[in-house]
Amino acid sequence: MVEISTTGGVRKRMSLTAGAGNATDRRSGWYSLQFAGLVCVAFLTACHSSKADFAPSIEFTRIPQADPGGREKNDIIEGVVKRAGAGQRLVLYARSGRWWVQPLVSHPFTDVRNNSKWTNATHLGSEYAAILVRRDYRPAVALDALPQVGGDVLAVAAVAGQKRPPSATLSFGGYEWRVRDAPSSRGGFNRYDPSNAWIDGNGAMHLRIARVSGDWTSAEVSLTRSLGYGTYTFVVRDISHLESLAVFGMFTWDYASGDVANREMDIEISHWGDPRISNASYLIQPYFVATNTAHFTAPPGTLTHSFRWEQGRASFRTVRGPASGSSARVVAQHVFTHGVPSPGIESVRMNLYQFHRPGATMQRGTEVVIEKFEYLP
Repeated sequence: MVEISTTGGVRKRMSLTAGAGNATDRRSGWYSLQFAGLVCVAFLTACHSSKADFAPSIEFTRIPQADPGGREKNDIIEGVVKRAGAGQRLVLYARSGRWWVQPLVSHPFTDVRNNSKWTNATHLGSEYAAILVRRDYRPAVALDALPQVGGDVLAVAAVAGQKRPPSATLSFGGYEWRVRDAPSSRGGFNRYDPSNAWIDGNGAMHLRIARVSGDWTSAEVSLTRSLGYGTYTFVVRDISHLESLAVFGMFTWDYASGDVANREMDIEISHWGDPRISNASYLIQPYFVATNTAHFTAPPGTLTHSFRWEQGRASFRTVRGPASGSSARVVAQHVFTHGVPSPGIESVRMNLYQFHRPGATMQRGTEVVIEKFEYLP
């Protein structure tokens, strides 16, 4: 047996192995050296494991489909960063021949939220990558190969695009629309069910609020393309039946531009839970700026809502009926010339959801039918 309880005993046995002692002493010395070596290896392994345990890492929770030539389309990409430090952020890339920074050259960074999650838009590619960097990092517009961890680069992760889009899509107005299936905090916490959006036999888009498993679920669709400046037109059937807590919106939204209120411009139909107030408004975010909102009353019957987006100018208009020509009867119109965003990677969206007002609840399901969507440059 080898005595290892005292340092002196181990030293004695090790010294005996240096001479021509008996076989027992030689075996004892060999075992002592072997034990010491194992202790060193275990210590180094533990140190390495400890460092790895505290190193940041990146995971993808939503991966867009693979489309090597997908510059005209965009999708949502999401994930989680474990053990991110203060001031650290992500740089996203999509591979289309080379790695291209996402979502925009002018907005190359993605923030990591306090809950460790991150979300942004990206143009499509064959692969997607996320790089965790320190705040002083300056990303390249394009790369032939992803950087290695070191210096200002703290973690790197890449993943192949999916074979199919991660969300269901619908074809409407000559465009592809992504159907929302994730919760949202818009109007309070709302769940979204893909079955609440569909196209009927006549080609009209239906959005509804419906009760599922005792809870109200909402609907939202968004274009898979960014169209930029131009005229956006929506022909909507009678909305006078909507409950006062229901909100129907037609708007632009850009995940990449939190610093400019997500490039959001809205046409919203709702009483916001109070039937005494007007049921419609045009607005440019942020809404709390007094000059960014124009209220009006949307009458019963089919209405055509539109906005013309130009540099430094957004002109909103609502008319009766499905026509929007010069002879149409105007319900309301307003022009914004301050705070109008410039194009980015925004998408046009339509949604129908519940506004959570204290002390009030939805009483029944409701539905909105959009007969037509049109975009003109």
